[in-house]
Amino acid sequence: MFKRFDPSTDCSTSTQVKGSVQRAIKSQILESHPAIESENLDEVLPKKTPLVQYKAGPNLTLYCRVPLDGTSAGQQPIFFQHRDGPILPTIKFVHQFPDFGWTSVTVDKGAIPYILGGANIMCPGLTNAGGILPATLEANQGVIILAEGKEHAIAVGTMKMSAEDIREKNKGIGIEVAHFLGDGLFQTSVIA
Repeated sequence: MFKRFDPSTDCSTSTQVKGSVQRAIKSQILESHPAIESENLDEVLPKKTPLVQYKAGPNLTLYCRVPLDGTSAGQQPIFFQHRDGPILPTIKFVHQFPDFGWTSVTVDKGAIPYILGGANIMCPGLTNAGGILPATLEANQGVIILAEGKEHAIAVGTMKMSAEDIREKNKGIGIEVAHFLGDGLFQTSVIA
C-alpha cells in the first residue's frame, strides 16, 4: 500500500478533523486495541491538539498531528485508514509507544525477509514454531506484526481470517500487510 509512497505527490487535500470525528477515531482505536487505556491515548492525542486528515490516493486517509516536541514545521503521520477498514497506527508511532497495549502477532524468522519486501503474511508464518497468534483475533481486525527474536514491530496489517480459521486451514494469506519497515510511509517523517 505504501511501497512507493511519496507525500509530495501522493497527498492531495488536507483538512482539520472535527472534535467529534477525533473522538470517533479514538473509540475505533480503543475497540481494535482493547489493552490500550483511554488515559494513555488521551496523552498522545490530546483534545486541544488538532488532527489533520490527508487524502493519499483515492481510498486512503492519513491522520497526522503536530509533533509533540514541536521541533518540525509539518505534521507527523500517526494513523491511516484504507477505505472503511480499521484505523491502523504507523510503525514509527508504534516504535514511539511500544508498551502501549497494541494488539499484536509474532511471525517466525523465515517470514521476516518477505515481510520487509512487502509480502502478505501466510498462515504457516503464524502457526510454525516461533509464531504467536492470540486466539481472540477476528477477521478484518488491525494488528501490529512483530518478528521472532526482534524487539520492535516490523509491519502493520489487517487480519484476513480469524485466528481460529488460520489454525484450522493453515493455508493462504492470514494477514494483509498495509505498512512495513522501509516503505514510503516509514521514510516519511513529516508531511508539509
